[in-house]
Amino acid sequence: MGAIQTTGQTTSKTHPRFFGWRFRRHIPLYLLLLPGLIGLVLFSFYPMYGVVIAFQNFKPLMGIAKSPWVGLYHFQRMFTLPDTWEIFRNTVLIALGKIVFGQLASLILALLLHEVTQARYKRLIQSLTYVLNFLSWVIFGGILLDILLADGLANQFISFFGLSKVPFLTSASLFPFTMIFTDIWKGFGFGAIIYLAALTGVDPNLYEAAAVDGANRWQRMLHINLPGIIPTLVLMACLSLGSVLNAGFEQILILQNPLVLSSGEIIDTFVYKVGLMNYQYSFATAVGLLKGVVGLVLISLSYYLANRFANYRIF
Repeated sequence: MGAIQTTGQTTSKTHPRFFGWRFRRHIPLYLLLLPGLIGLVLFSFYPMYGVVIAFQNFKPLMGIAKSPWVGLYHFQRMFTLPDTWEIFRNTVLIALGKIVFGQLASLILALLLHEVTQARYKRLIQSLTYVLNFLSWVIFGGILLDILLADGLANQFISFFGLSKVPFLTSASLFPFTMIFTDIWKGFGFGAIIYLAALTGVDPNLYEAAAVDGANRWQRMLHINLPGIIPTLVLMACLSLGSVLNAGFEQILILQNPLVLSSGEIIDTFVYKVGLMNYQYSFATAVGLLKGVVGLVLISLSYYLANRFANYRIF
């Protein structure tokens, strides 16, 4: 009476394989998940209905249900615009620069901090490099404007030595490098936390053996520390692939100006200007949808590569 028949075998209702038993046992945990699931549905899944705007000539007064259907017109228009490929190129180049050089800067900082033996000095350096990550781009962008403008602190310092001023924010050729450098400056300290944590997993006996063999600190760093965190480095590189189309909306919107649009206009700022400032809702949604689809493909690829080369998987 207290059992059910499944595939020719008798399974007790209190057996761990029985779903009802497991569900009742973990009801408190499911209740804890409920607010997050409700928020996910309301703010992530339900708004996805709005992507149909990309296939319509959306008119706010008519609403989504009554706006005329135009199919793939906005996607065709996107690829015929002369600026489209330039915007995608700018996005990819700036994002790749941030990913590659940002990971490299975080790795170098972690390796150097790991060699610091004085705890007080180490904590001071960590605090100074971490604090910028907790500033919003509105605040940090305002600081950068005071530093990098033509009459800013950096150019005043350069002029003091009799050198020509550098147009950090007004030169189209320098603007992408300025965005990459300032993003690294803001986040490389916080990014080093992962590598510092990975370094704690390196076997201390390896250091002792290397010291006995006469290896100096540079050789120990090169032949013990660096190989010891290679799996973590590969994992971070693979997971970063999903951010190739995220070049930093807040940063570039704050520091951008009309003089650098040829090299500083990215997908996110373009969607913002077209959709919210020029009221071309359907076209902006089409651009954003294309970015989302490409991002989904890249994220899927990044998790495949992470599982393939770093043995990391979620499911």
